[in-house]
Amino acid sequence: MTKPVVGLILAGGGARAAYQAGVLMAVARMLPRDAANPFPIISGTSAGAINAVGLAAGSHHFRRATTHLAQMWKTLHISDVYRSDWRFFAKSFLQWGGSLLTAGKLIHNPPGLLDNQPLREYLGRAVQLRGIDDAINSGALRALSLTASCYTTGQSVSFFEGEEGIEPWHRHQRHGLRERITLEHLMATSAIPLLFPSSQIDGRHYCDGAIRQMAPLSPALHMGAERLFVVSLVSQHDKRPERRMQPVVPSLAQIFGHLLNSVFVDSMAADMERLTRVNHTIALLDEQMHARGQTVLKRVEVFNIAPSVSLDSIAHRHFSRFPATLRFFLRGAGGTRQRGSTLSSYLLFEPQYCKELIELGYKDAFARKGEILNFLAGQ
Repeated sequence: MTKPVVGLILAGGGARAAYQAGVLMAVARMLPRDAANPFPIISGTSAGAINAVGLAAGSHHFRRATTHLAQMWKTLHISDVYRSDWRFFAKSFLQWGGSLLTAGKLIHNPPGLLDNQPLREYLGRAVQLRGIDDAINSGALRALSLTASCYTTGQSVSFFEGEEGIEPWHRHQRHGLRERITLEHLMATSAIPLLFPSSQIDGRHYCDGAIRQMAPLSPALHMGAERLFVVSLVSQHDKRPERRMQPVVPSLAQIFGHLLNSVFVDSMAADMERLTRVNHTIALLDEQMHARGQTVLKRVEVFNIAPSVSLDSIAHRHFSRFPATLRFFLRGAGGTRQRGSTLSSYLLFEPQYCKELIELGYKDAFARKGEILNFLAGQ
């Protein structure tokens, strides 16, 4: 029996995406050393897109690619992602103030609160984009997609490279566009609004792919995935309501963290629930009707793995790893409190924090080794 085509879904989440590297490294260690890439279709968004490209480009050597990803996260620093020096922040605040006072006529708004030019330079060195074509041509990879949100059209666009038989798709407010993946696509899908500047592709401005991405599972399905392996970045501990509600006004950090969770988490959860309902509907259909092809619905099995520990709590313990400038601003915004640590969990690109997330992902995956191997085998 032919094994089903498994699609890998890597969602966004800033520094939280280090957890994905741990899960993928564990999967590689479960398989034989020279095993082929078990995820012929890969779909990534935001920081998850960086992992997706790294894995896709190294599909010829799956274990080596996962090791490289983990090493990249273990050595990553905030200075590799965005500027955090006093000179930059002073200039940025003066520019924002001048823009407000002159109504943007004399001084324009800065493109973002943070300057992510260091990320562009880092990815240019660390990611071998040419490996994507080689992987597709050799059959080690069927398709890769990165999703970005277009400021110009308001649509969610999934840029993809893949085998010739994969057709572009068009749905309400979202479509798939065949295009060679470049550094600009990576910068576009990871450009969190307000925080980072937009990126231009073909004359249009794009921002983080999680924005307006109402169906994050769909790109992999459009490219031919029959099963989905989803690596989530939110623990069930983060979703549990507090036992006792306290009338405390939310801090700025808590509000911003809430907005980031809304962007990166809610659409994925809603799409998972929608797929569960579709699978349930299919199960209720008459088998003969389904056999005669009188329904276009297809059952899609999903394996979802999520952190067993709250990533917010881990970030809270590593708050001191932030540079002095960011500690100053985050402390003033309430980022040192437990409730405000969500924002820190997205921005803390530091080795000690990322290493702990990698170890957690590795541990969580091996705790479900039997389930994972059965899922990849089509059982």
